[in-house]
Order: sequence, then C-alpha cells, then structure tokens
Amino acid sequence: MDELKLIPFQVEEILPMSSNVPEGVEMIEAPLLWEQANQGKGNVVAVIDTGCQPDHPELKDRIIGGRNFTTDYDGDEDNFSDNNGHGTHVAGTIAATENGTGVVGVAPQSDLLILKVLTGSGRGRMDWIIDAIEYATNWEGSNGERVRVMSMSLGGPSDIPDLHEAIKQAVNKDIAVVCAAGNAGDGREDTDEFGYPGAYNEVIQVGAINFERKLADFTNTNNEIDLVAPGVNILSTYLNGEYARLSGTSMATPHVSGALALLINLSESQFKRKLTEAELYAQLIKRTMPLGYTKQAEGNGLVRLGLIDKINDILSVYTNNWEEKIARNEVKIKSMQP
Repeated sequence: MDELKLIPFQVEEILPMSSNVPEGVEMIEAPLLWEQANQGKGNVVAVIDTGCQPDHPELKDRIIGGRNFTTDYDGDEDNFSDNNGHGTHVAGTIAATENGTGVVGVAPQSDLLILKVLTGSGRGRMDWIIDAIEYATNWEGSNGERVRVMSMSLGGPSDIPDLHEAIKQAVNKDIAVVCAAGNAGDGREDTDEFGYPGAYNEVIQVGAINFERKLADFTNTNNEIDLVAPGVNILSTYLNGEYARLSGTSMATPHVSGALALLINLSESQFKRKLTEAELYAQLIKRTMPLGYTKQAEGNGLVRLGLIDKINDILSVYTNNWEEKIARNEVKIKSMQP
C-alpha cells in the first residue's frame, strides 16, 4: 500500500505561553487586509494533516468540523485529535483566533475542517489521503458552507495517479489546493527535488524562506514552485494548549492557505461574484514580490498581501504631481497669451 508522510520538519522550541502576532503573519502583511477581508470570515479551509487539538484556546472556536481517516483511536471517525503536533501548528498559522493572548493566524476568522490522515508517527495510507480529499471536495456544512481551500503539508516521492485525479477534481470545483514543496533541498537553486502532491501543476506549491528573505537550505526547488512564504522558526499553536516554533515548508504552506481565505473575501467583494480557482490564483500571484532567486527556487516570489495597496499609494503620488504640473502649465500658457 502506497504511503505519504509528514514532510520532515524541525521543532525549534516549545513555549508554554505566547502573546504576539507571529513574525510570519506580519511578514506576508496579513494584518493589512484584515479589515477589508473581514479576517477571512465565512471561508472554510480543510487541513489535511495529523489532526488538531480541538480544545486549544486559539483553535476551539475555529473548528467547524472534522474526521479521522486513520487507524488511530481504534479508527474512531469522530476523534480527529492531534497526537503529533504538526497539524495543530499548521491550523494555528491559518486561523488562530485573535483573542489578545497566544498567537493569531493569517485569517483569524476563517473556519477549519480538520481531516486527520496521518497517524501520530506522521504516516498515512494513500487511500486515507485520497478519501479525505474527496470528502473535503464534497463536504457541506450545516449552513451550506463549502471548502474553498485545502492545505496539505505532506508528501512522498511518487506520482500516484489516483491522488492526482482527486486533486484535479477538487480544483475543478474551484477549491484552491495548497501543498508544501518538501524539505529535501540541497541548498542549490538549479537542482530539481520533486515531492507529490506538491509537484502537480494543478496545486499551489509553496517553498520556504527565512525572516531575512533568504531561501531556506532545506526547501525543494523545481519548475512547479509557485511562490514562497516564511517557513523557518515559525511560531504557532501546539499540543497541550502550548505554542512552538517549527521549521519546514510545512510551515510555509499554511501562510498561503490563510492568505487565500483573506483574498477570497477581498476579491469577491470587489467583483461581486464568486471567483474560480484560476481567478483566485491570479489574485494571489499578483500579490507576490520576486526576491532575486531563480523561478525554480522562488516561483513568483514572496507573498505580500499589502503589495497592491502600496503600489496604488505610490502611483497616486505621481498622479497628483502630474495633475499639479498640468495645472501649472495651463496657468503659464494663459499668462503668455496676449
């Protein structure tokens, strides 16, 4: 039976408490969109991972549902508790509630559908993962909610046709599927390291950088990388109501998943209609900034959610100056007339 597993990650530090906006959330400029995007409210992100601590103070109000696809807890489908830590960390980066304590996620009013496909050891059967993707694709909440984003920080070295087909079906239903690139990088920009499902063209594949905007040595590089996000020393929620700093492309991925939850609200309010997955992807990519690496390494660059507003501010200065110059010229021309 084919398996996927957690993309290896590094636990840097476990903290009993915290009280700040994580650096990664600030780095992608999520707070600049919170008011316009209503903090992602109304959007459901499916977290396909090791589960989640359902009573964590920053997550308990964000979980809209969940299911266990593994053999953990004697296969109890209703018990999607995290017995690893990875899934709880990912969930917090996406949607930890802004409550004045602990940490806050990229889209702190978005909802989480927790789908446990990996055991406490970080391994999962391929059929579990495919079943979870299909479940998320067809899931409907009690108030008609549907999944708009899937976040998967897992992978393996093999291209599995059934996995690929399940992902294509999700994308065809206008669900953005965000996947980690993988941590098998060799520190070089010109070598290919492929992990699946991240390397599928249909997904949004995320590489990792550090807070100095340098490419992480461990991040996979390949010609399907879409963009990069913070993935080194990332602070988020963890087991036992605690917090931890972890490193890996697994940590970069939920920054993008949360960003999409914000952009859905922002963009659809502007267009006054539901956007397709391709249109959402375009809204995401227009808010990226190249860092000077090859496209194999950084794709379109670092996601910066405030980029469009900043460009508009710059252009407005030039527009105002141009209008003033025209007015001065008109006065000058009139003064020269007999």
